[in-house]
Amino acid sequence: MVQSPMDAPERPFPAKPPTAKPFQLSDLKVFSARDFPSYLPKLNSLYDELFSSGKGFRSRLIQMISSPLGLRSDQVHLLAQTIEFIHNASLLHDDLVDRSALRRNKPTAWLKYSPEYAVLAGDYLLARVMVNLSRYGNLSLIQYTAEIISDLLEGEWIQDTLIDDWNVGLGQLDQVHNLKTASLFKWCLRAPFLAQENYDKALHELLDEMGSILGLLFQRSDDLLDFDVRNHEGKAILGDLKSGYLNSFGAFLAHELSSSQRAQLKGCQSLDEVQALVGPERFQQRLEDFDKINQQFIDLYLHHADSLKEMLGKGELSLLETLKKLPGPLYWRGS
Repeated sequence: MVQSPMDAPERPFPAKPPTAKPFQLSDLKVFSARDFPSYLPKLNSLYDELFSSGKGFRSRLIQMISSPLGLRSDQVHLLAQTIEFIHNASLLHDDLVDRSALRRNKPTAWLKYSPEYAVLAGDYLLARVMVNLSRYGNLSLIQYTAEIISDLLEGEWIQDTLIDDWNVGLGQLDQVHNLKTASLFKWCLRAPFLAQENYDKALHELLDEMGSILGLLFQRSDDLLDFDVRNHEGKAILGDLKSGYLNSFGAFLAHELSSSQRAQLKGCQSLDEVQALVGPERFQQRLEDFDKINQQFIDLYLHHADSLKEMLGKGELSLLETLKKLPGPLYWRGS
């Protein structure tokens, strides 16, 4: 007998544990079978594949921020699950919009299942986010999360208008990155304080600035991987360029090129062709200039982190050390 949705067991928000034990990273499993209906096996199969291959960086960041604040285990799990659901929903939608064939070296969901399933799976994750947060009952956290989801969609919309725009500027791309990439970093920094019911306006404005910088650094570093710079992960080279998208380093590299050279850049199919067009020495000089600009952002971020000292409680000061460790590795990627 087929189980009716009406017969499915309720999935209430987990009760508070009898003792508020510290959250351990080993406890972090943001997705389990009880989170989604058993009568949707294809959906569960899709999520199993999607979540099993991710690094969970954003949920780990949530744990790093939440620990010094003394949040309960159930609170940390809710926040970690929320950010992973939102992030993976955005990946499902992005891959379809971009017509990407691979995600984490596996066929993307829209190809393996169907475009319709990819859309529905992403939408369902976002719906679960709002259901779970509504059960938690923190209106400020719900509102901020809804704003972040809106930012993601707005950023995707703007980014799609920049495809095949070979005159795009760094400022335009920064707007997209602030809406798409940085929005999630900002959420990771601010959400634990909202869960703690700390609504200090100056604190949240500073965390927002710091999250914006982290997102910008992360995205610009990711864009460098496309040009095989510090590409320790072995990501595919020139994927953005071949898709007609001039990413942040591509735009920085092309800034002083003539119109005819930009047209040639559009047709480059290998890094050797890019370097031959720009010139190896010029390529290296532009990379060094790009790194210097982004090091200035790292310095600004560290300055902001120092300013947080007066806004944190005595027991929360260890958070500063955690925050200061973030920007360097995000940009320099282990170099």
